Amino acid sequence: MTRVVFTPSSRSTDAARGTQLLEAARGAGVDIDAPCGGEGVCGRCIVRVTAGRTNADSLGILPQQAVDEGYVLACRTTVLDSELTVDVPELAGRTGGKFIEDGDDSWPDDSQPLVEQSKIDPLVRTMLLHVPEPQLEDGLSDLERLSRVLRKENGIEEPEYPLPVVRTLADALRNDNGAVSVTLMPSRGSCAVIDVRPGDRPPSTYGVAVDVGTTTVAVQLVCLETARAVATRTDYNGQIACGLDVISRIHYARDPVRREELRIRVLGTINNLIRKVARRCDLPPEEITGAVIAGNTTMMHLLLGLDPEHIRLAPYTPTLLEASRYTAGEVGIHIHAQSRLFFCPGVGSYVGGDITAGLLCAGLTGDSGSVSLFMDIGTNGELVVGNRDFLLTCACSAGPAFEGGGIGQGMRAAAGAIERVEIDPETGSAKCWTIGDTRPVGICGSGMISLLAGLYRTGWIDPAGKFRRERQSPAIAIDGRRGTYMVVPGGEDGTEAAISVSEADIENIMRAKAAVYSAIGLLLTHAGIGIGEIDRVYIAGGFGRFLNLEDAITIGLIPDLPRSRFSYLGNSSLAGASKSLVSREYRERMSKLARSMTYVELNTNPAYMDQYTSALFLPHTDSTLFPTVKTAPVVHRQ
Repeated sequence: MTRVVFTPSSRSTDAARGTQLLEAARGAGVDIDAPCGGEGVCGRCIVRVTAGRTNADSLGILPQQAVDEGYVLACRTTVLDSELTVDVPELAGRTGGKFIEDGDDSWPDDSQPLVEQSKIDPLVRTMLLHVPEPQLEDGLSDLERLSRVLRKENGIEEPEYPLPVVRTLADALRNDNGAVSVTLMPSRGSCAVIDVRPGDRPPSTYGVAVDVGTTTVAVQLVCLETARAVATRTDYNGQIACGLDVISRIHYARDPVRREELRIRVLGTINNLIRKVARRCDLPPEEITGAVIAGNTTMMHLLLGLDPEHIRLAPYTPTLLEASRYTAGEVGIHIHAQSRLFFCPGVGSYVGGDITAGLLCAGLTGDSGSVSLFMDIGTNGELVVGNRDFLLTCACSAGPAFEGGGIGQGMRAAAGAIERVEIDPETGSAKCWTIGDTRPVGICGSGMISLLAGLYRTGWIDPAGKFRRERQSPAIAIDGRRGTYMVVPGGEDGTEAAISVSEADIENIMRAKAAVYSAIGLLLTHAGIGIGEIDRVYIAGGFGRFLNLEDAITIGLIPDLPRSRFSYLGNSSLAGASKSLVSREYRERMSKLARSMTYVELNTNPAYMDQYTSALFLPHTDSTLFPTVKTAPVVHRQ
């Protein structure tokens, strides 16, 4: 075994010869970002070997000069027999994210119930019962006596009793003269008894809604009796260091050890958030007795420890789309161990329960019959178009660009990230606004969209995303075929380094927006509907919440429709999961939505590539699709 020490943290581990540095770092508890899932193609897991020898294959990604100075890719470098010291650079944008509850007192509004009073029928309920004392002549067991009361007073036939509950039954029934509080969860026509405790005053019952996103995880604590949200917290998914999008994480999960690492990472994020929301009302997490979990199909597989490999391979068949009601203890969720987890049902390999939950917050199946479009934009773009008569859905791989990935100086939406840019039409210079009003240290997805829209509107870039060589600006540098735009000059940011965006960065955003818009076009084609026939557009997701409508239309990310037709839903996945937590009607409606949707697989549809190619321009090759988008006339100076 070889000792490997990581600086500046001074954490260390013993690794066998042939172990990847990426794996050794994980063993030492050191995070090294591998956005591509350790495939060796993104070049972001750069570390520097300052002492010792390794077997490295980083050329082709890193320049020769960097390799000569000891820089290597952690995913392409293995341990030999000599002790190693490896320096890991600090990563920007790790913390301080701009999340849905930050600076927004309207979320959640705990003064209003999540559903109408008449619809409150929670996933879990607690009732007060009185079980007769045992009699010598009746020959009934404690279990039979409790079951008789449940059947007689509540019509519950053959309830399920987990063994840990049975172990507590004798003391619970004798502690307070047979008065007990029984917590139940309906389960396929019967009920599972989650908890039995003595006392004639049943405690308040709480549940959690969990949205497991590729980038972020959100948890909301809900009082089940009142159907009111108590607290909401969000954090980055701990899996990010192992891949920015679902495909890279599927690649990473091919190794069973890495798959288990991904499971532990996301569980760590979820359980940490559960502790935070429970602390809001001094509630021990183990007192939480119900949970509804929403997430895309890959995230559900990784949370459950399932192999997601076949999600990305034809015919794109996941292990499951609707999980059985596993207990929290089985899955590793730190609430009451016997709580049954309700997983929102998915539709296809890339349209999961987060979308079916989100649709509960949109009006796609209303009574009017008007056509609506639902969009959840992130590392994946999930789309649904339809009305009360039909629902078509698909997913496209937008990649990590909207989350700041694949951008030279990109970062997630954290403190110091540039989120809005204004371009001077005369000089081409930028004026920037950052998250937290701090000095800029990078640019996030919404900032890139704002920058791209501004450059196009003022005529500094052409429809292909290239800087116009005939215009001169101190912010634009042209080196042969490559152009760079200086967003922040050196000396004005937190690291005294300039923040710039290259034409390659712009291309990444254009590819991401083309993936989304072309998927919209394909769905509408399948439905035989023109863009102008869309009556409502619902934009969901954390990224969508901070999306500037005019900028998004300018670059061709979303349809050019009257602005009054657009609605922002925020984290509709979490909101839908919370509604399902407190209402049987919403749970049944969600299951019906999942069964009603027709999944369109883009990977096997040749028309998708035609749509995609047409959308690879600003805003589109067909300018008639974007009648309100105007660009400044280009002035040719002599």
